[in-house]
Amino acid sequence: MKKRFGIDIDGTVTCPAALLPYLNSSFNLQLTLDDITQYDLTPFVNVPGEHLAQWFYETEPEIYANSPLAKGAKEVLHKWEQQHEMFFISARRTSLLDITKEWFIDNGLRFDHIDLIGSHDKIKAAKQYKVDLFFEDKHDNAVMIHEECQIPVILFNTPYNQEPIPSGVIRVNHWQEAYAWVENWLKDNR
Repeated sequence: MKKRFGIDIDGTVTCPAALLPYLNSSFNLQLTLDDITQYDLTPFVNVPGEHLAQWFYETEPEIYANSPLAKGAKEVLHKWEQQHEMFFISARRTSLLDITKEWFIDNGLRFDHIDLIGSHDKIKAAKQYKVDLFFEDKHDNAVMIHEECQIPVILFNTPYNQEPIPSGVIRVNHWQEAYAWVENWLKDNR
């Protein structure tokens, strides 16, 4: 039976370290992904939050246009693209839709729908699209989507999402691990 997958983009389909070269270059830093132990980047950059927000607003299109794929994402998503519906739901602002679609096309990724909601609150979109499963890298999003929608959420393990998780949030280290978990879940939920 065809399932509908809700999939975050940044840090999930894209490499979670995608913005670090831009951050390091702009702020004369040498951060690695292991250094980023929380989602809020302000303490790592040591500039006022408004300054970082403005930098991100200006740099965001370039980051998204050039983000590398997360290892294994393309191969796994290709395995599912004919069997399931792919709804990509992202906190990116809506004005970045053309850049986002172009990135998907350039990277050979198929999508049924892309929704850039402009905030991290993905619960409304997950309910609207009636997704059966969600893929996420932001800890609080994963937990809230699971609790509000009563669906499993695959949480891609990163240094910035190490808080405890409930049993319906499944921590995975890479796309192959996600694939194995989902395939087992599909056997029980056809």
